[in-house]
Amino acid sequence: MSFLTVLPLAIVMVAGPQILSAVFLATSEDWRRNSASFVLGAALSVGLLVALAYLFSNGSIERGGSSDAIHAVVLVLLLVAMAHTYLKRGESKPPKWMGTLQSARPTFAFKLGFLLLGFFPTDVLTAVSVGSYLAANRLPWTDSLPFLALTLLFLSLPSLTLLAFGERAEAFLPRARDWMKTHSWVINELVLAFFVAMVVGNLT
Repeated sequence: MSFLTVLPLAIVMVAGPQILSAVFLATSEDWRRNSASFVLGAALSVGLLVALAYLFSNGSIERGGSSDAIHAVVLVLLLVAMAHTYLKRGESKPPKWMGTLQSARPTFAFKLGFLLLGFFPTDVLTAVSVGSYLAANRLPWTDSLPFLALTLLFLSLPSLTLLAFGERAEAFLPRARDWMKTHSWVINELVLAFFVAMVVGNLT
């Protein structure tokens, strides 16, 4: 997958409570360990989702399934993700549990990263789409690694910003968090539409 394909998909993975959680953890009491644990949990869940989707789709093709059928499945998943994002666009308030992240521990941060990136509907649909897309185009599973790396980089940005800019980052991160709370659904829709166009192009 090219960088121009990976970039929007990685943005979809983190836009919403995922990046908000990363911001909260970056300003928590034990922020270094919490942020690292959060990213590690996310890496494990996203990697598993993509790998399972790839293996399942690849096995289907080897059993005589059509790659066009896999593309069609990917298209349906993306359309469902777009519908889910649109229907949830008005839910701009962060979940109540985010208020506890200021005093979170690394174990909780790890579980949050694993569950949030592994079970959040839009993330599941996007990760499964990536694995299925690679299998349908007979590309190696390793082509998903740039997608995974970029997703983890985005999740690490709040803590990396804090490391680089210190007190200035502490003032900037809350403003960035507030902007993302109200605009993340628009970004998601745009990048999902981009990937939909790619899949339609493969089908036609």
